[in-house]
Amino acid sequence: MRENGLKRVWTEGRAATNCWVFSDSAFIAEEMAHQGWDSLTVDMQHGLIGLSEMHAILAAVSASGTVPLVRVPWNEPGVIMKALDAGAYGIICPMINSREECERFVGACRYAPDGYRSVGPNRALLYAGPEYLKMANTTVLTLAMIETAQAMGNLDDICRTPGLDALLIGPSDLGLSLGREARGNQTDPVVVEAIDAILAAAKRHGLRCAIVNSNADYSKQMISKGFDLVTVTSDMWLIRAGAAMAAGFR
Repeated sequence: MRENGLKRVWTEGRAATNCWVFSDSAFIAEEMAHQGWDSLTVDMQHGLIGLSEMHAILAAVSASGTVPLVRVPWNEPGVIMKALDAGAYGIICPMINSREECERFVGACRYAPDGYRSVGPNRALLYAGPEYLKMANTTVLTLAMIETAQAMGNLDDICRTPGLDALLIGPSDLGLSLGREARGNQTDPVVVEAIDAILAAAKRHGLRCAIVNSNADYSKQMISKGFDLVTVTSDMWLIRAGAAMAAGFR
């Protein structure tokens, strides 16, 4: 069974890095995967990626040591199971607001008796190896996105969900839900207080905690706070920045 490299990084006491993939290009994802990131997130929620593109991207990434994560569009078991069957080693589920929603999410990621995931791993066997069915429940990561005031009110209940591995903070939606600005790299005291509360809840319940950022400096600050996984940038952010820099050569 291929190991989940994120678990190894955490066991070694280090924070892991992540790059977000919005483009539906398998080649761009392959290039990103070979740049030294600990993990890549294939974004099916806000990216341009459908099921076929997701499958191709996971295949392209598999030749690297980068751990493939997939953010599914919503808490829908069918899509979650398809992403896992295609070889995702972690599922990020957006807008988890309650223990019930989290149980639905985690259950879709786990085979019986721990959940209700249907058997049919297909490409996951090629990626992970023949021990996949036996080891999937303890190898695949479940990351619940905390993005709303409602979720803040249910933090402890969400964290008690059996089989949940991590909380992932979506700072833009969190800010908007709290009546503040929807943006990344939050410095608004109200949102920062909420971020700190989510991190504390994760640590209190023995969970990992992750956050989406958009630059290295802010990511370093989040690592210093105690975050276990930081999204530093994305394929599109890097392309835009590089294109703007090149266009201004005159």
